[in-house]
Amino acid sequence: MNNTKEKLFSEFQAPTTQEWLDKIEVDLKGADFQKRLVWRTAEGFNVQPFYRREDVEKLQTPYAMPGEYPFLRGNKKDDNTWYIRQEIKADDAKEANAKALDILNKGIDSLSFKIPGKMVNVEFIEQLLNGIYCDVVELNFNTCKRHSLELAQILTAYFEKKGYDKEKLVGSIDWDPLEKIVMQGKAVEPILQFAAPLIDALKDYPNFRCITVNAASLNNAGAYIVQELGYALAWGNEYLNLLTDAGVDASLAAKKIKFNMGISENYFMEIAKFRASRLLWANIVRQYDVNDDDACKQCVNAVTSSYNMTVFDAHVNMLRSQTETMSAALGGVHSIVVTPFDAAYEKPNDFSERIARNQQLLLKEECHFNTVADPGAGSYYIEELTTRIAEQAWKLFLSIEDEGGFLKAIQQGTVQDDINATNEKRHTLAAQRREFILGTNQFPNFTETSEGKRPIEHTCGCGHNDATPYKSINSTRLAADFEQLRIATEQSAKQPVAFMLTIGNLVWRQARAQFSCNFLAAAGYKVIDNLGFASIEEGIDAALKAGADIVVLCSSDDEYAEYAIPAFNYLNGRAMFVVAGAPACTEELKAAGIEHFIHVKVNQLETLKEFNVELGIK
Repeated sequence: MNNTKEKLFSEFQAPTTQEWLDKIEVDLKGADFQKRLVWRTAEGFNVQPFYRREDVEKLQTPYAMPGEYPFLRGNKKDDNTWYIRQEIKADDAKEANAKALDILNKGIDSLSFKIPGKMVNVEFIEQLLNGIYCDVVELNFNTCKRHSLELAQILTAYFEKKGYDKEKLVGSIDWDPLEKIVMQGKAVEPILQFAAPLIDALKDYPNFRCITVNAASLNNAGAYIVQELGYALAWGNEYLNLLTDAGVDASLAAKKIKFNMGISENYFMEIAKFRASRLLWANIVRQYDVNDDDACKQCVNAVTSSYNMTVFDAHVNMLRSQTETMSAALGGVHSIVVTPFDAAYEKPNDFSERIARNQQLLLKEECHFNTVADPGAGSYYIEELTTRIAEQAWKLFLSIEDEGGFLKAIQQGTVQDDINATNEKRHTLAAQRREFILGTNQFPNFTETSEGKRPIEHTCGCGHNDATPYKSINSTRLAADFEQLRIATEQSAKQPVAFMLTIGNLVWRQARAQFSCNFLAAAGYKVIDNLGFASIEEGIDAALKAGADIVVLCSSDDEYAEYAIPAFNYLNGRAMFVVAGAPACTEELKAAGIEHFIHVKVNQLETLKEFNVELGIK
């Protein structure tokens, strides 16, 4: 019997990296490799088109182990289990309790109650938690920061009254005054004095956290991944400094901090972000002479983004949140909240909340994402992204520390200015269709109407009107500008009709008609495509018969010199005339009076706004 084991494909010689590069150069046929294949990310580093074992061998990340310091590969050794969390607005204790008991039977194992500050009292909490076994479900609470200490004291008294084992109680109180400065510019420094007493109230509950870093707010304001991570680390470090200066043991302080982080649509980078985040946070905590490895474990609740959610074609939001949820699950987070797909325009209903729950249950029960520790380990690409994101986030963290720490940075407006600049940049990119929003600026649903749906503006509900001496973050969803434009069109007396005058070269006229239909439908115009016309006169007559407000000439660049001016003259101002493309004869066409051109280099949003003005739509 032959016991010799042969490796698969051992008879083939493995190509070297240089051989791969040589082959790529041939296939590119002289095109610039750096421009065509190297991805220049918004995170501050380049991504190559492929990675090999030799690239990963240079990194330190593959040598970490799950459940061991620095926890890059996760806090657990044997699996990847996370809590499925749902948020409940608890204005009425009885109603919130009934909802909690209902969803606990539908797959939820983590509850998050948002309680008005004026409702924080013993009777309210007892009614809220009635019938809930607090030692088998994670409990999270959010209330006015001035009432958080009172809430903690009521909860501990309730737990002791019920005789719960303190080590079995898992949960958190969302206490994060710094978020008020970051997002709203409010002066809340006096509230920081409650940090140490809050920890003291919960010091005997090892798995109950009470200091929060709400970096998800930055994600929902448009922050890039490195910005969210770098600022989150500085944010958490500010609380560590504050607590240790107040005499709290560093190990205890670290164990009481929880991170709420967002999840953007960048699938692989988000997986890498959560891995890098644990690595960097563990290193930060270690610098406080903490020898307890458990204290170095970062606890992250991940929330799917609302920044990229849309009012129109809203069911696409399910696709966005599903990939985001996958990223967080594969990244090894503690818990996940899936934002219901309709949250951008209405209070989530039973259907949307059920879908949100099932999105996580699908990953657990059918895809088994919870069974393997650090599923992304060993992937050359993910390991590389983890290292690069960690490097860039650490640079940002150090820059904030050089400025005097996170508190000073947000008092001076450094963080707010940076996030606002990114938000503005991303809105510009979306307006130029250089950042796609599926169903909004790219492939909109041609026949959809809003049906009365209007974007929801979220405001602070604590009831306190704090002073606002600092800069704030202007948080607007990426699709908001297009939605405003489309709703204005919908509310006009007549829906504009855009007619594609397709003529000439078959390939070019079809391609430009498809582009133009997508371009104009983003404003809510009715678009009419056509197979082609034998003459411009035939096409324009058909357009006017169809009641066209806009006639779009769709042909090849070479043929525009032949067709554009005669078509413009024959139309004779009876409708707006648009040329689809940027032909070499553009200046000649402009000299003849043609003003409107649409192509990939124009600002789609501004162009559509101009069209609306010309059409009399405000």
